[in-house]
Amino acid sequence: MATGEHGGHGHGAVATIDPDSLPEGAVVTGSGRVSAAEIFTEPDTSGQVPFTTPQLSRLDEALTLASRESGLLFAIFLGDLGPKPETRAAELQASLERAPESVLVAVSPGQRVVEVITGSEAKLRLPDRGAKLAVMSMVASFKESDLLGGLLSGLRMLADQAGPRR
Repeated sequence: MATGEHGGHGHGAVATIDPDSLPEGAVVTGSGRVSAAEIFTEPDTSGQVPFTTPQLSRLDEALTLASRESGLLFAIFLGDLGPKPETRAAELQASLERAPESVLVAVSPGQRVVEVITGSEAKLRLPDRGAKLAVMSMVASFKESDLLGGLLSGLRMLADQAGPRR
C-alpha cells in the first residue's frame, strides 16, 4: 500500500466531494482532505479489500506519518507471497518508487508470514533487531485477529526505530 494526499483549497469556494466518485481506497477525512491509500495487494478470490473505509484512512495516516517523520517510504503489501515469501517480498520492495529508501511490510495471513524488507539506504537506519521487534509485535496482534492494530503498531515501531528525518 502506498500513500498520497490529494486535494487543495480554493479561494471562497467549497467543493462537495461525492464519495462514490473517489477511487478505491480513497476517503474524505473529517477535515475534508481526500486521503488516498493505494491498495498494494494481489486480489483475493472475493476481490474484497480486508479493511473498511475508516480503517483504510487510519492506515493511510499511519503510512503518511511514518514516512514524513522518518524520511523513508513505508509501504504495506497484504496477500499471498507464493512459494518463496522472502524472495517475493524482496521483489515487491524493489519495485517501489524510491526503493533504496523504502521499507515494505509484507503480510501473508494465509501463509502466516510477515516480512519486513528494507532498501539499501533504509537498512542503514533500520537495524534488523528493530525490524524483528516490530514483526513480533505485529504477530502478537495478528494472533488476536487484529490485523489493523498489528499493522498500525508495527508501522509506529519501525518509524521509531528508523529515527527522525535526516
